[in-house]
Amino acid sequence: MSIRMTRRRFAGAVALVVLVGGLAGAVALRAAKRASDEAAAARGGATPVALEFAAADLTYIRDTPLARWLPVSGTLEPVRQAIVKAKVAGDVADLTVREGDAVRAGQRLARIDSADLKSRIADRMGALESARAQLALADKTRSMNLRLLHDRFISQSAFDNAESSFDVARGNVKSAEAQVQVARNALRDADVVAPLSGMVARRQVQPGEKVAVEGALLTIVDLSDLEMQALVPAIDVPQLAQGMPVELSVDGFGSRRFTGRVDRINPSTEPGTRAIVVHVSLPNPDAALRVGMFATGRIALATAGPTPTLPAGAVRNEAGQSYVWTIEGGKLVRRIVVTGRRDESGGRIEITTPLPPGTPVLAARFDNLKDGAPAIVKAARS
Repeated sequence: MSIRMTRRRFAGAVALVVLVGGLAGAVALRAAKRASDEAAAARGGATPVALEFAAADLTYIRDTPLARWLPVSGTLEPVRQAIVKAKVAGDVADLTVREGDAVRAGQRLARIDSADLKSRIADRMGALESARAQLALADKTRSMNLRLLHDRFISQSAFDNAESSFDVARGNVKSAEAQVQVARNALRDADVVAPLSGMVARRQVQPGEKVAVEGALLTIVDLSDLEMQALVPAIDVPQLAQGMPVELSVDGFGSRRFTGRVDRINPSTEPGTRAIVVHVSLPNPDAALRVGMFATGRIALATAGPTPTLPAGAVRNEAGQSYVWTIEGGKLVRRIVVTGRRDESGGRIEITTPLPPGTPVLAARFDNLKDGAPAIVKAARS
C-alpha cells in the first residue's frame, strides 16, 4: 500500500513539472515573437515624425506691383573733347603742358617757330606798298586823262584805258592787303591756344619736332560731363524716354553710386544686331570719373501692374530649375515653378506658374527636406 502511494505521488510530480515547462515555453515563445516584431518596427515600420513649421516660416502668393529695371553697361566717354592741331607748319618751339594738366579755354599751350612767318609778313608788306604806289600813279593818270577828255584832247578810248589801269591797281592793293592779313593770321596761329577748358589727355609731339599744317599736337577732354553709350535690346526701347534716371556704379568706386539720365536714343539699330544705342549723360563736377572707365547700372522703368509674386528667398534653384516647398494635405510638396521679373529693391520675384489659392510656401531655407514628408503648421499662441 505504501509503495503504491509513492508511485502515485511521483507520477503527479512528473506531470506538474511537464505542465510548468510547457507554460514557460509558451511564455518564452510569445516574448521572442514580441521582440521580433519590435525589431521589425524599429527597422522601418515606425510612423515618421511630422515636421512642424511656425506661421513665421510660411509665406503666400501675393499680387504685388513690381518695380522694373533695365540693366545697362558701357564705357565712359567725354561729351566735349578736342584734338588741337597746328594751323601753320614749322618747328614746335615751346610746349607748356603735359598729360594730366588742367587747361583753360584760350590758354596758350604751344608755339610754332615764327621766324619764317615774320619774313612772310615783311614780304607781303613790301608787295602791298608796291601795289599802293601803282594805285597812286594810276589814280594820277586817270585824273589827268579825265581833264584831257573834258577838253577834248584825248579820245574816250584813251580815257577808258586809264580807267581800267586804275581799277586793276586798286584790285592789286586789295589783294596785297589780304595777303598781309593772311600772313598776320598765320603769325597769330603760331601761338596754339586751348579751344576749351579741360585736361590734357595726350601729347602727340615734343618740343623741337617739326609739324605740318593740321598736324595733331594735343588732345583735350572736358571731364565735367561724361557720357555712356549702352546697347539696349530694341524690344525694350519703347519703354524708354529722354530724361529717365539711370543709377550707375563704376569699377573702382566700391559702393558709391552715380546718377545719370537718358539723354538721347539712336533712331536705328546697330548693324548686325537688334540693339539700339542709348546715350546716358553723367555729370562729373568733381572730375572723379575718368574717360574709359567701365560703368554698369540700371534704368528705372514704369512700375508694372500687380502680378503674383513670392519673396525671393522662398524660391530655390537647382540644376537650372526653380522650385518652392509647399505644404499641401499635411505633406511637403516640391513644386517646380517658372519665374519672371525680379524686383531687387522689394525683394520679390514674379511667379508665372499657378499655385493652389492659399497654399503655404516655406519662406526660409530648410535643409534635408523630402518630398512627401508629413508636415504641420503650428497654431499661433493666443
